[in-house]
Parts: sequence; structure tokens; C-alpha cells
Amino acid sequence: MDKDASTTTANRPDADGRSETADRILDLAQERIQRRGYNAVSYGDLAEDLDLTTAAIHYHFPSKADMVEALVQRYRQQSAAMRKALLEEHDTLVGRLEEYVQRFSSPLRGGGLCLCGVLAADESTLPGEVQQEVRQFFEEHENWLAEVIETGVTDGGNLQGCDTPRDVARVFLATIEGAMLTSPDRSPEAYTETLQLLVDSIA
Repeated sequence: MDKDASTTTANRPDADGRSETADRILDLAQERIQRRGYNAVSYGDLAEDLDLTTAAIHYHFPSKADMVEALVQRYRQQSAAMRKALLEEHDTLVGRLEEYVQRFSSPLRGGGLCLCGVLAADESTLPGEVQQEVRQFFEEHENWLAEVIETGVTDGGNLQGCDTPRDVARVFLATIEGAMLTSPDRSPEAYTETLQLLVDSIA
């Protein structure tokens, strides 16, 4: 591939306003962050593996903060589409939560973790704009879970000590993120088995 950032088919914007090259950069950056963390990813490594120059990456994302901010925004958009699909595909609380867990387990199947979970662990070293995007991600998921649980149960769920759907949503979100780290060998099967116990308790 030509290592410049000239306007070619690869640099024409897609429906989201990004070029094919920009999406390739984000794809690889996401994979690396999910496996290694924010601070283990550099423009030099990305450029080498994508057969680009670092200048080409700076053309699309002037700074690492710009790149990761765009990455989390894309991740949030994908998550919103996933949550919308779950509501359309399942009409029971159990079905929605079980499928939600399955979708959340997908990074484990690729050897990584939830992008925003990894970034949250590095929060103290993240640029402010990236911190805000990560917080937005968790806020959106907590709000969605609270709404889904509220429409699916009449008493806030069966979790002891949880008086409201919001309480249950916070516990659920914390568990689906934390279980990624504690599941033996980060096994997707062990992960979903653990979360099934929580789903059964709520629903």
C-alpha cells in the first residue's frame, strides 16, 4: 500500500464521515487496546502493522486523544445499535439480559476485554475528552439496563439489598465488567455461566 495520505478510494469518507483508512486505524487500535490497554498502543506500532507512516495516521487523527475519542464514540454507537436490536428481537427480561450477556462476551472470544472497561482501568492517564466518552458509555448502559429491568419486573428484581431497578442495573453492569477479569482463563463459557446466575436472580 502507498504510505501517503493522499485522497484515494481508501481515504473517501464512509456513511459516518470516516475514510476506509481511518476505519482500519480504529479497528486495529481497538483490538490492541482491548488486549493490551491504552498506554501500550502507539502510532508507531499501528503505522508499522498497517503499512502506513505515522504522518498518515496523524492525518486522520492528529493526536492519540483524537483517535481514542473517535474510537469510543464509534463503540458507543455500535453498543446503542446492539441495545436497540435486543429490544426488537426479545420481548422478555430473561431473553434480553441473556442476549445482552452473550453480546458482551464477544471481546473474550477474540482474546480481549470490553473496550471501555479497559479504558476505565486506565482512567487516570486518559485525556479528559476520552474520560468523558467512557463515562458516557457506562451511563448509557446503566440507563438502558434500568429501563429494561423496570419494565420486566414489578419489585426492582430479586437481588437482596437492591430496592430499585437502578440499583439492580448498577450491580449488573459492575458484574458483567468485573466478571471478564475473574472468569477462569477469561473463558467466554465460564463468563456466561457466571452471569446466568445473576440473570436468574433478577428475572
